Amino acid sequence: MYRIMRIVAGTARGRKLTVPSNSKIRPTKDRVREAIFNSLHSYGLVEDLCYLDLFAGTGSLGLEALSRGANSVVFVDNNELSVNTITHNLQMLGFDSKAEVRHQDAVMYLKEARDFDVAILDPPYEFDLWDQLISQIKSKVVVIETSQKIALNEYWKIIKEQNYGQSNVLIAKK
Repeated sequence: MYRIMRIVAGTARGRKLTVPSNSKIRPTKDRVREAIFNSLHSYGLVEDLCYLDLFAGTGSLGLEALSRGANSVVFVDNNELSVNTITHNLQMLGFDSKAEVRHQDAVMYLKEARDFDVAILDPPYEFDLWDQLISQIKSKVVVIETSQKIALNEYWKIIKEQNYGQSNVLIAKK
């Protein structure tokens, strides 16, 4: 059984994504994705930029970035079902040449990661390694979706914070 999600805007607007419904993958709702990318767009933080989609899950956030004009996205998730789903959706949308999919632990990946313009962090609800994660991020901007409030270190300036039901979205820059 599959849930259906869609790309909200851009070149793939309205295209459907395949998302397994019997998994622990928690996709970002369409309205939250739309709000995130409308905010990023208003700051000039979408087109021609390199993105990192960490804890990618369905890949919907990185796919939305590609649809809206991001130059490239690296998707990282340690769940094989997530990696297969992301790969399938990239091929279906024709974005596979602009993406890299890594089947790897997110914190381990950051130890070798290059710099990105924007990093999207959407870890599982029970995630508790925020300090370690935030200290290793190599990007100019970070987008965090979580169910809990988190504190960023002094290197980050929060430019937007909004609550959408159970999701708290924070956008910060260095």
